[in-house]
Amino acid sequence: MNGWRDWGPSQPLPVEGGIAARSRRGAIGEEWWSQRFIELLESFGVGSRLARGRNYARRGQVVELEVEAGVVLAKVQGSRFTPYRVRIRAKALTEHQWRRVEKTMAAQALPLAKLLAGEMPRDIEEVFASSKLTLFPATSAELKASCTCPDWENPCKHIAAAYYILAERFDEDPFLIFSWRGRDRDELLERLRARRSAGNAPSSAATQPKRSAPDPVPLTDQLDFFWRSGAELAQLHTSPLAGEAPDALVRQLGPGPVELAGQSLIEVLAPAYTTLAQNAERRALD
Repeated sequence: MNGWRDWGPSQPLPVEGGIAARSRRGAIGEEWWSQRFIELLESFGVGSRLARGRNYARRGQVVELEVEAGVVLAKVQGSRFTPYRVRIRAKALTEHQWRRVEKTMAAQALPLAKLLAGEMPRDIEEVFASSKLTLFPATSAELKASCTCPDWENPCKHIAAAYYILAERFDEDPFLIFSWRGRDRDELLERLRARRSAGNAPSSAATQPKRSAPDPVPLTDQLDFFWRSGAELAQLHTSPLAGEAPDALVRQLGPGPVELAGQSLIEVLAPAYTTLAQNAERRALD
């Protein structure tokens, strides 16, 4: 025997009821925002060490994972009896910063509609950027992770496993990203709805009391002129060529069973409708 050199790599203790990654092979993270999170980790220079935790994540070695404002707390079962404690810290946005980005969200109709429907807008990172903020930590200095294991590398396999499970949690609920940055789902949606309601509030002019309408004139007093167009209507000219195409109505009927010289009946009638409309236009201008 050669002492400790004869011992192979330590194996983690099996876990019952752990949080196993859904992905069994390849990359972990299905949605674009969770993939973006993994890409950011790799851009911080930790990509090569993330793979150490992928097997842990798939084996269900992460036994707990909670997302709070500014921190993710996890327990990961290793080779020792007691699970290791993992902390992943990200700088939470201040109240002033959240109000700024909420204002930007509420001012853009499509991102606002997506968020209120419980969906993550594709351009959410641009929304944050326009407020001079970032959705995820922008630099490695804004992301700090620690583990109670004796491994000196960071991320160790326990931290890496927690990263992967966190990415899948983001898959399930993208609003956890906002919670991690300091604003939980219910509060964010409540504030966005309030801003939308404030933006749709009636103006002061609309809330002014309406003037009472004049008393109606009895029909018996209007018989001499009731059916006349009047000067205003006589000057009104509507072009039959404006708006929809002249053959729009017949096209709405869809293709028919009749064909003439290899053309559908609609294609044959379309020039006739256009000619009729042009003739009506000329007569109206004469």
